[in-house]
Amino acid sequence: METVEIDAYLSRLGAERPARPTSQALRELHLRHLRAVPFENLSIHLGEEIVLEEKRLLDKVVGAGRGGFCYELNGAFGALLGALGFEVTLLAARVHGKEGKLGIPYDHMALKVGTADGGTWLADVGFGAHSHHPLALYVREEQVDPAGVFRITEAGPDAAGARGGDATAGGREAVDLELAMDGRPEYRLELRPRVLADFVSGAWWHSTSPQSHFTQSLVCSRVTEEGGRITLSGRTFKETVPDGSREERELGSDEEVLEVYRERFGIVLDRVPEVRGAGGNA
Repeated sequence: METVEIDAYLSRLGAERPARPTSQALRELHLRHLRAVPFENLSIHLGEEIVLEEKRLLDKVVGAGRGGFCYELNGAFGALLGALGFEVTLLAARVHGKEGKLGIPYDHMALKVGTADGGTWLADVGFGAHSHHPLALYVREEQVDPAGVFRITEAGPDAAGARGGDATAGGREAVDLELAMDGRPEYRLELRPRVLADFVSGAWWHSTSPQSHFTQSLVCSRVTEEGGRITLSGRTFKETVPDGSREERELGSDEEVLEVYRERFGIVLDRVPEVRGAGGNA
């Protein structure tokens, strides 16, 4: 990334360039990203191509003021963190679905981030409703976050061997990791380093398969300044406040829908996206 791109990205987040790539700096950037850049799958239903190349991701997230899903958001955020001096490794994960069944390989992308003060963190700004702050990757106790209680545990050597997990820094045993939120399994994380191109097949599947929930529905969601969440699913607008209470209303005209995208999510569209189903994007 060039200096002008870094500055533009930080401007969108409302953040200053950190003096050093510390754990506190990562924590602030992570939360600001969740507040400023929506988790959304609108490109799938607008017929827009999803390209997992750094420049294209930055053009979308920074240049066009859009959001994206995991590959786009964590891909772009990882590029920013790397440019700021953090040690960034792309990691693949498989999401727990119904009855605990794991999703496809490269189902999800997350980030392993090393900081100048010796921290190693799991950063994830692309999973929708998830932790507001990075999670300590090698802490096995519960980690309390504004979004809930998280815990990272080892899945065991067999799981790592089946998916090619490898050794981590400090001689730690090669295992996959299980991430749970409020006692509910979220995803299984591999520790083997990946590159952006590895996730192309997963992005294609999620953009085209009739089995992918992304082809079946519309979503646009972000964390609010107060720590709650706003979500627009089709024409249903939901707002949740930190105490858990929620308001929900149906939007009527196209103009009202476009206004919510613009005013609440910072996304300017010239037409209302409609669910296209599978086959709409490759």
